[in-house]
Parts: sequence; structure tokens; C-alpha cells
Amino acid sequence: MDQDLLARARNTDMSTKLVSVKSGKLAARPLKIAILSYRSTPHVGGQGIYVDYLSRALVERGHTVDILSGPPYPECDPRVRIIEIPSLDLYTKPHNGHYELRPRHLLSWADTSEYFSHLTGKFSEPITFGHRVRKYLSKSQTDYDVILDNQSLSRSLLAPHIQSTAFVGVIHHPITRDIKLDLGDAPDWKKRWLTNRWYSFHKEQIRTARKLPFIITPSEATKADIIAEFDLNSEQLNVIPLGVDQQTFRPDPTVKRHSSQIITTASADVPLKGLKFLLEALAIARQTRPDISLLVIGKLRDGPTKDTVKKLQLEDAVTFRSGLTRDELARAFQEASLSVTPSLYEGFGLPCAEAMSCATPVITSDGGALPEVIGDAGTIFPKGNVEALSQALLDFFSLNSEERSELSERAFRRASKHFNWMNLAPLYESVFEKAIQSKC
Repeated sequence: MDQDLLARARNTDMSTKLVSVKSGKLAARPLKIAILSYRSTPHVGGQGIYVDYLSRALVERGHTVDILSGPPYPECDPRVRIIEIPSLDLYTKPHNGHYELRPRHLLSWADTSEYFSHLTGKFSEPITFGHRVRKYLSKSQTDYDVILDNQSLSRSLLAPHIQSTAFVGVIHHPITRDIKLDLGDAPDWKKRWLTNRWYSFHKEQIRTARKLPFIITPSEATKADIIAEFDLNSEQLNVIPLGVDQQTFRPDPTVKRHSSQIITTASADVPLKGLKFLLEALAIARQTRPDISLLVIGKLRDGPTKDTVKKLQLEDAVTFRSGLTRDELARAFQEASLSVTPSLYEGFGLPCAEAMSCATPVITSDGGALPEVIGDAGTIFPKGNVEALSQALLDFFSLNSEERSELSERAFRRASKHFNWMNLAPLYESVFEKAIQSKC
């Protein structure tokens, strides 16, 4: 079965190359596209990975792509031009950036706002990034056919000299979901005040989104939530799933899978990701199957997750890894027996799609768009239900090798069909053309 998967992956690559050469690679007409992204390195979250994947797919189709990004900057195909939009980048500075203010910064609204917002617990990068982009584009002689904003949604982007160009927004999921979950997890009034302060930028994002006629979002579940949470119209929203780098995330029969290892991707202390439920389920499952282990792609810090691992006596069963390259992450998926996504909410769930592309069997919660991603290719459990998750783990590890191979095949088959960027890029072009026509 593994050899069949590898052959199919190779055949998929070859058919893609043939289509590219003969007819399907280039778009009907090349466009000059600007992608706006307030922080874009793939090592700090899914948005940086998205920017890389999308820009690569668009240049493959014959378009010219510039990425206007704040730090940390993206790692992209060399055919993509990166235009750096510097900020104070306070989160990477010593002492958390509290001593970085200089007199020259007081001459800049963006610098001043970024510094004092940061000092008082407010995350303002999306808003100040938009302000800096507005200034850059007012002076730049570059004429773009379309501008794609990767969820900064700053009101500065509504400036006439920007909106005179075809403009498309991207909302991966409504930030109000994060706010509600973080508030629900807050232990006291101080934490709730800090949470509200941190997320206060979202009100401007909502107001901006309401004024954008073209928005792309990755799932029907997210579309419905954005309509409900942001009070947008259905006509504004275009659903296009996320894709995966299937040259890297693919089956590799030469890599031996660990017989009892689970893999998950999670920011350790973000309640949205539901890691604590997986840890609790693991502790229960290990009472029956003490050989089960967990690899967490994320960084373990002092905090609730570290305390939970210690409380459940899982120090020898759970490993944390961070800073992986794309090849290293793919190999981690290829080595794992099972991928679990326990999130309370996902606007899409890219790690799940990456695991499926590696033919790794998957279990997910029913949070947000995850059932859309997994389809009938894996197991779905009710979000936050530790007992259901622990039983799903035991059910999987009781399967024989043939039954596991069948799950691998189903996961890979679905990923190959639904998460291929060469199939998704034309859908972006369709939205771009609609936005361009609206300006005529």
C-alpha cells in the first residue's frame, strides 16, 4: 500500500507538470499582484505559510507578485519580490521592547502608536502596518492590478489611492472566536481586562471588513461565522480552501512510522488549540496503552501546558519541537502513526491538511472547519470531549496494519484532490478578475 501511495504521488507530480507545459499552468492573462501581510515568517504561524504557498502558486501561473510585509519577513520563492515595511518589531527586542522608544519615533504616528500600545498591552501591529503601507503606496510608482490583504484589515487600507485599485481581503477566521475562548479561559478580572485590551484592534478590523466588497475565506464554516460575527453579507465572501506544498508534504515509504506516536501542532498555551484536552485524553489512553507517545510541534513555556504535563505525569510521554524546517515537519508527519487536531475552533486547519498529504491518518475535533477538511477520511470527535478523544485514540491503536493503511490511503486521496495549490490558484484569479472588473 505504501508503494502504491508513492507511485500515485509521483504520477500526480508528473500529470501536474504535463498540464503545466501544455495548457494549464499560465493564467489567461498575467497580473501584477501585491500581497499585504503584517508579519509573514512561516515560523510564527500559519499566515506566513499561507503567504508563501499562495505567492508561489501565483508566480507558477505567470503572475508577478510583490509581498509587502512587516517583520518578521517571509521566506518565499526567489521569483517573489519582498518589499520590507519596517516596524519597531518590539516583541523581538530585549526587555520586551520597553526601552526602544527614541525621539525620532515621536515624529511617526505609527511608531508612537505601536510603542505605547505595546507598553499598555494592546496588539496594534495590523493597524500600524496598514498605516505604513498606505504611506508606502502613496509614494510608490508601482501600479498593481490587484491588492490582496492578508487579514490586517486596517482602516488605512480604505484610503482612496489604495481602493482605486482592485482590492481583495482575506479573513482566515473571525478573531472574535479567539477573544471569546481566551476570555472564557481567563482566571480573573485582570486577565480578562488584558485580553480585551490585547484584542481591541478587532473592532477596526470589523469596520474595515464591512466596507470590502471582495473577501476570501478558507471554509464554509468560517464564512458562516464571519457573517454572524462581523455582520457581513454572503455576497462579500468567496470560499477557497487552503492548499499544501505537496512536493514536500507527501508519502515517503522509505520513512518508517513509529507504531504508537501521535503528532499535533499547537501553540502550547493558546486555549483555542485545545492541547490540554489531548493531554488529558492521552493520560487516559495510556492507562490501557502505555506505549502511546505524543510529539507536539510547538514550544513549551512556563505556563498552564507545562503544569498540565507535570500534573498528568506525562513528562516521559510528550515531546515538544519547534523551529522545524518544512522538510523536517513533513518528515515528522511521515514518521507519526496518527495526527490529532484537538482545536476548539479552526478557520481551516492547515496542519491537518499537511498530515493528510503525507498519508498520515487523522483525528480531529468538530471545531469550526475541521470536519470540512477531514471529510470522510478520518475520525471526528466532539470538541473538548476528553472521553471521546481518548476512546478514538484507543480505537485507532487497536487497528491492524492493513486497517491503518486504508486510513492512510483515504487521507492521501482526499488531500491530493482538495489541497493542491495548482487547482486553487485559478479560483483566486477568478476573484481577482471580479474585483478588477468592478473598477472598470
